[in-house]
Amino acid sequence: MFVDIAKIHLKAGKGGDGAVSFHREKYVAAGGPDGGDGGKGGDIVFKADSNLSTLADFRYKRKYSALPGDNGGTSRRTGKSAEDLVICVPVGTLVKDAETGRIIADISDEEPVVIAKGGNGGWGNQHFATSTRQIPRFAKSGAPGEELDVTLELKLLADVGLIGFPNVGKSTLVSVVSQAKPKIANYHFTTLTPVLGVVSMGEGTSFVMADIPGLIEGAGEGVGLGHEFLRHVERCRMLLHVLDISGSEGRDPIDDFEKINKELAVFSDELKDRPQIVVGNKCDLTSEEEVQRIKTHFEDMGYKFFPIMAAIAEGTEELINHIAARLAKLPPIKKFEAEAKPEVVAPKTLRTFTVNERGGVYYVEDCDWLMEVMNNVDPDDYESLQYFERVIRECGIIDALEKAGINEGDTVNILDIEFDFVN
Repeated sequence: MFVDIAKIHLKAGKGGDGAVSFHREKYVAAGGPDGGDGGKGGDIVFKADSNLSTLADFRYKRKYSALPGDNGGTSRRTGKSAEDLVICVPVGTLVKDAETGRIIADISDEEPVVIAKGGNGGWGNQHFATSTRQIPRFAKSGAPGEELDVTLELKLLADVGLIGFPNVGKSTLVSVVSQAKPKIANYHFTTLTPVLGVVSMGEGTSFVMADIPGLIEGAGEGVGLGHEFLRHVERCRMLLHVLDISGSEGRDPIDDFEKINKELAVFSDELKDRPQIVVGNKCDLTSEEEVQRIKTHFEDMGYKFFPIMAAIAEGTEELINHIAARLAKLPPIKKFEAEAKPEVVAPKTLRTFTVNERGGVYYVEDCDWLMEVMNNVDPDDYESLQYFERVIRECGIIDALEKAGINEGDTVNILDIEFDFVN
């Protein structure tokens, strides 16, 4: 099954924790702090793989996590940084923030792109030594890695996109001008997945032609598989509009042209202005007068018209020569630019808390953000407690306790840890 959109969860690696240790050596009476820093957590990197053509693998695995960095060691040894997690995707995959729709990256070339950054390692206690704090018994935890949901959206990279109603001969045309071997049969929707064919012009010159599965009326609004197929037309530098001018399906080719172009305009304003060449296929099944009438109609509209018989490759050489000459004057395949991440100002609510007195105990609650600080505090170390006191004073907890009427010696409970209030 062809899959061109998927949603996955990414979690980069956490940085390793800094170490708490002190230098121990014979004949050295008072070794200083020598706890090493934690290693960096692994990044999540996306890389294009030309051997992949769909996002089917992401239907079965939706969560990807990079490894954490190693913790710091003694003797100022820094923990080993974790290896990056490399995720391979088809060429032409857009990576978007699932929540905002922001384009994070367009994986269209060989350059790997970091999508989620691993956390930095925490500092060991060697960094916390000062002239007044010579024996720090605390270190810093590693920072968490970035975590986000992303949407993967495949938009094929092709120079020319073949559009038109089902069963007009698009697959046949691709098969005779390139080495592609799409499934061909005399019924609607034979082609269920886009097919890419490389058209060689000799002397190292070639272009890529994409057979986009048959569109139908209402495709621009998502009828049938409309959006899934139209998505792949967006990058095409030029559109080849294939018509069945014999009317073998009981439709009028001019009316078909108008309907498909209406769907392009509904889907994207850019597509309605994309250069188009009109190809009249199956001209052997209608009269010369009808071919001329249709050709005159489209040339009067400003389109280049080519009558062909794709099944026997009649008229196809002139067509591809014209396409190659036209492509030489057009801009390269569209690449979607990554959108800047909006600046996020940390809301004050990140450090909110409440103080409630119950049974003579003052509870500081709704302060989960304080957990990381408390994890780094050694209650047996005076300087570590000073660090903790400084944090809760700077964030306003001390002031809030005093405002609530706390007295010297009263009990304070923060995240189920109790201590006597001393001011």
